[in-house]
Amino acid sequence: MVRFSTRPFLLEHLQFCSSLVKFMRNSCVEAGLIPPLVQLLNCKDQEVLLQTGRALGNICYDSHTLQSQLINMGVIPTLVKLLGIHCQNAALTEMCLVAFGNLAELESSKEQFAYTNIAEELVKLFKKQIEHDKKEMIFEVLAPLAENDIIKLQLVEAGLVECLLEIVQKTVDSDKEDDIAELKTASDLMVLLLLGDESMQKLFEGGKGSVFQRVLLWIPSNNHQLQLAGALAIANFARNDGNCIHMVDNGIVQKLMDLLDRHVEDGNVTVQHAALSALRNLAIPVVNKAKMLSAGVAEAVLKFLRSEMPPVQFKLLGTLRMLIDAQAEAAEQLGKNVKLVERLVEWCEAKDHAGVMGESNRLLSALIRHSKSKDVIRTIVQSGGIKHLVTMATSEHVIMQNEALVALALIAALELATAEKDLESAQLVQILHRLLSDERSAPEIKYNSMVLICALMGSELLHKEVQSLAFLDVVSKLRSHENKTVAQQASLTEQRLAVES
Repeated sequence: MVRFSTRPFLLEHLQFCSSLVKFMRNSCVEAGLIPPLVQLLNCKDQEVLLQTGRALGNICYDSHTLQSQLINMGVIPTLVKLLGIHCQNAALTEMCLVAFGNLAELESSKEQFAYTNIAEELVKLFKKQIEHDKKEMIFEVLAPLAENDIIKLQLVEAGLVECLLEIVQKTVDSDKEDDIAELKTASDLMVLLLLGDESMQKLFEGGKGSVFQRVLLWIPSNNHQLQLAGALAIANFARNDGNCIHMVDNGIVQKLMDLLDRHVEDGNVTVQHAALSALRNLAIPVVNKAKMLSAGVAEAVLKFLRSEMPPVQFKLLGTLRMLIDAQAEAAEQLGKNVKLVERLVEWCEAKDHAGVMGESNRLLSALIRHSKSKDVIRTIVQSGGIKHLVTMATSEHVIMQNEALVALALIAALELATAEKDLESAQLVQILHRLLSDERSAPEIKYNSMVLICALMGSELLHKEVQSLAFLDVVSKLRSHENKTVAQQASLTEQRLAVES
């Protein structure tokens, strides 16, 4: 860019550039327009800054490549500085916010923003705003920035949460469109801030935090958006054992069950999903499981078995699976529930919803593994669940394969006569042969496959199948396996096969 003798001439040229780049962006970039424009951002003249910002905005609009170029040239710290210096200038402030909104979408920008005082400047600016449109513009910058954990904490420390709580309080009973939109944006942003571990712990304050206490009041609210945000906030607070134990001991479970109860009939699916997410997270610590079962959480969750919504089904399954982990009595009770088991078998075939299908299989397996009950196995056999457990043994996820093999070994040990025909038609023996032959199979998969083969020898029907395949050859090779447990089990299995042949 040539040197200009007068300010008016410079402004006129900048305005011309700003218009020109809309139609000839590539030519302007190739002509080297970006570096001199970036240099002009250090100018003290507010009108020059405004026109420069607009020209850069037009050049980089909707182009991640050019936005990245600007970030690499260090415009972020410069713009943040400008926002602080010229916060009284509405047009310049707006220009900075538009630029931040565009740049904040890029991951590389968030790292740069984290090393500026952007959080402090935005919160300071936010506190001054009265107009809905201006607040909305700041929200549009805050949302992408708050995806970064460092900036989350900075925003919390800068006092954003207090601003958000104030908005909620002012708008919760309003039926104006702008207020409803503002309530949603503020409560959503609040939930987003709680996704950072440090920011979440800072707001939890050992369960004594005023923010945590205020969020608790959202759950019994009559406003669906606040119920949703409250349940999601609890799910986020429940991301470590200490918080979970504290919340369960202080009655959060009853609040969530009451909320679920309000949404059983034609309820709000997002609220159902959020409340189930919170219960699932709370059920992870061992000490919480029995308390939650005693409180009736399993019964409250089972009311949603009728749901046709995959997100609700997914969380329902996850919650039950967490609850019965090492809880034999609860696993037996649920495993004998024919309606539940039949629904699980149905969802095991939900090929359009991989998450629901996976969780159904895992819960089916968990009912057997944790109950070790013949009655549960019989219920699963009668409901047609065996074939799904056999299919689960071929999963691409080792943890699921392993869970399936352990459940199948328990079936073979406790109720083989009842399950043998289903095991045969599901081709379990052939699958075990493949798992043992496959070099990629994890050591625990090989080990549990051999344990299962030994257990299947008790069935004449399956014994014949084992004999018809060359299991001895495969197993004898595993005696020299690098994993000692696999090698030992291979020796035992080889002896068993030799004796039984």
